[in-house]
Amino acid sequence: MPIYMDRHDVSKEVTAEIVAELHQKDLKIQHKFNCKGLTYWFDDKRKTAFCLVEAPNKDAIKEMHDQAHGEVPHRIIEVDNAIVESFLGRIEDPEKSQKTELNIINDPAFRVIMVVGVKPSFFRKILDEKVNLLIKEQHSEIIKSLSNYNGRLVKRNQDRFLISYDSVTNAIKCALEIQINFKKNFNTKYGSPVKLKISLNGGVPVDEKEGFFENTIKAAQSYYDLVVGEMVLSTEVKELYESENSNNSIASDSFVTLKPSEEKFLKDLVFFTEKEWCNPTLNIRDFTQYFGYSKSKLYRKIITLTGKSPNIFLKDYRLTKALQFLNKEDLNVSEVAFETGFNSLGYFSKCFQESFGILPSQYLKSKCL
Repeated sequence: MPIYMDRHDVSKEVTAEIVAELHQKDLKIQHKFNCKGLTYWFDDKRKTAFCLVEAPNKDAIKEMHDQAHGEVPHRIIEVDNAIVESFLGRIEDPEKSQKTELNIINDPAFRVIMVVGVKPSFFRKILDEKVNLLIKEQHSEIIKSLSNYNGRLVKRNQDRFLISYDSVTNAIKCALEIQINFKKNFNTKYGSPVKLKISLNGGVPVDEKEGFFENTIKAAQSYYDLVVGEMVLSTEVKELYESENSNNSIASDSFVTLKPSEEKFLKDLVFFTEKEWCNPTLNIRDFTQYFGYSKSKLYRKIITLTGKSPNIFLKDYRLTKALQFLNKEDLNVSEVAFETGFNSLGYFSKCFQESFGILPSQYLKSKCL
């Protein structure tokens, strides 16, 4: 049977003990609905509870909760056990830590998500074997730091890691250790052939999106891919760290903190770009109309966040998509050019070579060797 996670937004009067009682009521009648309650998480600070349930469908979960105690979930999504465990650390009730029948669980599902990786300083080094070796060596260093601070490796790609932390403090300390180690290895006035990038964002597993931690991950990925700065934090992560550490702040030269307004603008920018980027007629006027900004205001906001003009931002976005298509090796160069919004094969090849130091046709051949 499928596994689901539901979300309950509870009143301020609800305590961990009350949630534990509700969980026990579910377990007593779950068989009537062919359900199996696996575990739950409760966040007293944010007043949210998340239940992990094996069930035939979402309606069965709603009916079980309704008959057991009347607390029907606000949202339910289907999840994968392995993914839940990789983010949250468990898929069943923890062993009793207190000598009570309820086995009260006061374990928030809030997690800090880190995206971290080392990549070439310049796109044209994309096929440089020495650079690729340096990247692998630095990724090994990242793995060591992650284990020092109880980070859970959720996913690993060629150029980055996706990591989950229970503790905001551990996430920040791990990021700072990675940053310090990287600077020790590449402390040279001539510049480094590789660059470090870290982004940190926090959130809960179920929100208005269908995916598990979808909003949190998507934002962290956009900070990593688009925002200027070696380490980028959301405002919430920074404030939580300072709250946990008696208002001690991190050295401001170590990171960039995005303001809530910048986070929203970036989210909207990514949403619109993802929706329209393959349209060959898309231009900056379309962006200004979507945001309701003047051309100069749009230019200032995009260049402040990304370090690129709107035109360069859109071109680089398309080129990154083109590289992904070429890596799949199921389209030829002409098809990739037009799929990514370039209406001229010659212009696409010129832009690709300027950014990556190799013609797309040559790059595609190198993938086949």
